Amino acid sequence: MKQFITASAAAIVLLSCAGNANNNAAIEQAKKEAIDSMNKVNAIKQQVADSINALNVHKKHPAANEQPATPVASSGTQTSSPASAPAAKKKGIKSWSHTAKGAVVGAGAGAVTGAIVNKDRVKGAAIGAIIGTGVGAGTGAIVDHSKKKKQQQ
Repeated sequence: MKQFITASAAAIVLLSCAGNANNNAAIEQAKKEAIDSMNKVNAIKQQVADSINALNVHKKHPAANEQPATPVASSGTQTSSPASAPAAKKKGIKSWSHTAKGAVVGAGAGAVTGAIVNKDRVKGAAIGAIIGTGVGAGTGAIVDHSKKKKQQQ
């Protein structure tokens, strides 16, 4: 039995080294698949950014039949002066919620992990991105909820 295992291992090593031309083609194919998966991740990130921007535009321009909320001071009285509003809005990724940030980071990490783990790189990257987006968004939502709770106290 020991000789059979040794002979099998030697045969596998010799056969794997013999196909060097096929290995180069496989390496090039893997590189192309990795680049494709990174492009898909960037496309997903852009979609998330576009949807967040669309939500921000909707928040800035509420419908005509909706009344904008009047800010409430810390003492519980309503204020209408513009001085009580925040001075400057954050721009860029700093203005994203933790849910959105978690979704983007999760999609990237999931796509890379899926591409590494699965033999079919593109399929693995797609599945990993979907799962990573869900997990990241869920984690970010938990963080958002805890921060909102902390602000209310």
